[in-house]
Amino acid sequence: MAKRKKEARTTFKRKGVEKEIRNVVVISDTHVGCKLALCHPDGADLDDGGLYIPSKFQSKIWDCWEEFWGEWVPRATHKEPFVVVHNGDCIEGSHHQATTPWSNNLSDQTNHAYKLLKPVVDLCEGRYFHIRGTEAHVGKSAREAEDLAKRLGAVPNDEGQHSRWDLWLRVAGKLCNFTHHIGTTSSAQHEASAVNAEFAAMYAEAGRWGDEPPLVVVRSHRHTNIEVRLACDDGYAVVFVTPAWQLKTPHAWRIAGARNKSPQIGGSLIRHGDEETHTRHRVWRMERSKEVDLGG
Repeated sequence: MAKRKKEARTTFKRKGVEKEIRNVVVISDTHVGCKLALCHPDGADLDDGGLYIPSKFQSKIWDCWEEFWGEWVPRATHKEPFVVVHNGDCIEGSHHQATTPWSNNLSDQTNHAYKLLKPVVDLCEGRYFHIRGTEAHVGKSAREAEDLAKRLGAVPNDEGQHSRWDLWLRVAGKLCNFTHHIGTTSSAQHEASAVNAEFAAMYAEAGRWGDEPPLVVVRSHRHTNIEVRLACDDGYAVVFVTPAWQLKTPHAWRIAGARNKSPQIGGSLIRHGDEETHTRHRVWRMERSKEVDLGG
């Protein structure tokens, strides 16, 4: 009988002593290579020798990125060691004849993503996991995600792949599950429906085969942070969707529900205490368009 994928564990050795890590920082949907997403303020080098200069809106995203890693993460983790999970869509890719990529050369995008994410890998001392996302963004069979994850030294799975479609991670004895996709909705009043459905499906599948269900379920893709908690023997179980690092694209403007939402920039933390599991989210809301005042 086929078994569920082997879980990873958050232990590490320092000065010969194995210690357990209790903090997991989650980021997702960086969409590097998009004119509306994360970009270094020095710009991005292009294969033809040119230089892409980020917009003022990208400068705002960068300010959030610096505050997230420089201030929020140290405070939220109590300056303790942490694991980082990038939960998918690391680059924008070249897709759907979109006009938003600042380069359709995927090497340009992955090179810049490496420049942005390598300091993050250094911050977590190599305890970095890389989840694959949407093929339109990260390549067929996620080849671009795999190449980038390998360059970054992401923790490989048992098959030697440095990126993966999902991750079962045991943190301080508690089981967490990560994958990129989740259902969406155009209705604000039903925003939690897909989240609840995902949670119910995880528990139903675990019960069906006698597996341990995850205490924390993490999804992304929707670019909107939402969290649902359910009481259980361990206090409560949690499912949440992460925010993103991309502003509203022309695609989002066409989708009912998405076009009316303010972009949410930021990331999340899972912290396992002595008795309960805590989750925190740092979300910056990008302001809506300025109004036009006709006077009167």
